[in-house]
Amino acid sequence: MKHLDITVKGKVQGVYFRAGAKAVADQLGVKGIVANQPNGDVFIEAEADDLMMEMFLDYCHEGAEHAVVTGVETREGELKNYRNFEIVKKSL
Repeated sequence: MKHLDITVKGKVQGVYFRAGAKAVADQLGVKGIVANQPNGDVFIEAEADDLMMEMFLDYCHEGAEHAVVTGVETREGELKNYRNFEIVKKSL
Protein backbone atom coordinates (compact mmCIF):
# COMPACT_ATOMS: atom_id res chain seq x y z
CA MET A 1 0.00 0.00 0.00
CA LYS A 2 1.16 3.49 -0.74
CA HIS A 3 -0.19 7.02 -0.25
CA LEU A 4 -0.06 9.63 -3.01
CA ASP A 5 -0.99 13.29 -2.91
CA ILE A 6 -2.20 14.04 -6.43
CA THR A 7 -2.83 17.49 -7.89
CA VAL A 8 -4.73 17.55 -11.18
CA LYS A 9 -4.48 20.75 -13.24
CA GLY A 10 -6.55 22.03 -16.15
CA LYS A 11 -10.29 22.34 -16.70
CA VAL A 12 -11.16 19.90 -13.92
CA GLN A 13 -13.84 21.71 -11.93
CA GLY A 14 -17.49 21.77 -12.95
CA VAL A 15 -17.03 18.71 -15.19
CA TYR A 16 -17.84 15.93 -12.67
CA PHE A 17 -14.14 15.18 -12.16
CA ARG A 18 -14.57 14.47 -8.43
CA ALA A 19 -17.61 12.22 -9.00
CA GLY A 20 -15.71 10.32 -11.70
CA ALA A 21 -12.68 9.98 -9.44
CA LYS A 22 -14.88 8.54 -6.69
CA ALA A 23 -16.53 6.06 -9.07
CA VAL A 24 -13.15 4.86 -10.37
CA ALA A 25 -11.67 4.73 -6.85
CA ASP A 26 -14.63 2.71 -5.57
CA GLN A 27 -14.26 0.28 -8.49
CA LEU A 28 -10.54 -0.16 -7.90
CA GLY A 29 -10.65 -0.20 -4.10
CA VAL A 30 -8.66 3.03 -3.82
CA LYS A 31 -9.21 4.85 -0.52
CA GLY A 32 -8.85 8.57 0.20
CA ILE A 33 -10.40 11.95 -0.58
CA VAL A 34 -10.89 14.31 -3.51
CA ALA A 35 -11.51 18.07 -3.25
CA ASN A 36 -11.62 21.17 -5.43
CA GLN A 37 -8.98 23.80 -4.77
CA PRO A 38 -9.57 27.59 -4.86
CA ASN A 39 -7.09 27.93 -7.77
CA GLY A 40 -9.09 25.56 -10.01
CA ASP A 41 -7.03 22.41 -9.39
CA VAL A 42 -8.40 19.18 -7.93
CA PHE A 43 -6.49 17.68 -4.99
CA ILE A 44 -6.62 13.95 -4.23
CA GLU A 45 -5.18 11.87 -1.43
CA ALA A 46 -5.19 8.26 -2.61
CA GLU A 47 -4.11 5.01 -0.98
CA ALA A 48 -3.86 1.70 -2.84
CA ASP A 49 -1.44 -0.99 -3.97
CA ASP A 50 0.81 -0.25 -6.95
CA LEU A 51 -1.39 -1.79 -9.65
CA MET A 52 -4.62 -0.11 -8.52
CA MET A 53 -2.83 3.20 -8.00
CA GLU A 54 -1.47 3.02 -11.55
CA MET A 55 -4.97 2.43 -12.92
CA PHE A 56 -6.35 5.28 -10.79
CA LEU A 57 -3.61 7.61 -12.06
CA ASP A 58 -4.67 6.71 -15.62
CA TYR A 59 -8.09 8.19 -14.78
CA CYS A 60 -6.45 11.29 -13.27
CA HIS A 61 -4.61 11.91 -16.56
CA GLU A 62 -7.83 11.48 -18.60
CA GLY A 63 -10.49 12.87 -16.29
CA ALA A 64 -14.21 13.02 -16.80
CA GLU A 65 -15.72 13.35 -20.27
CA HIS A 66 -15.59 17.18 -20.42
CA ALA A 67 -12.39 17.61 -18.42
CA VAL A 68 -9.20 18.95 -20.01
CA VAL A 69 -6.29 17.73 -17.90
CA THR A 70 -3.12 19.74 -18.51
CA GLY A 71 -0.98 18.22 -15.77
CA VAL A 72 -0.87 15.73 -12.90
CA GLU A 73 1.59 16.12 -10.03
CA THR A 74 2.14 13.30 -7.53
CA ARG A 75 3.98 13.16 -4.25
CA GLU A 76 4.34 10.17 -1.96
CA GLY A 77 3.17 10.66 1.60
CA GLU A 78 2.52 8.77 4.81
CA LEU A 79 -0.33 6.25 4.90
CA LYS A 80 -3.42 7.63 6.64
CA ASN A 81 -5.41 4.37 6.38
CA TYR A 82 -8.57 5.84 4.89
CA ARG A 83 -11.61 3.56 5.17
CA ASN A 84 -13.25 4.66 1.90
CA PHE A 85 -13.04 7.31 -0.83
CA GLU A 86 -14.93 10.54 -0.20
CA ILE A 87 -15.68 13.74 -2.05
CA VAL A 88 -14.87 16.71 0.18
CA LYS A 89 -17.29 19.56 -0.51
CA LYS A 90 -15.07 22.39 0.70
CA SER A 91 -11.55 23.24 -0.44
CA LEU A 92 -8.67 21.78 1.55
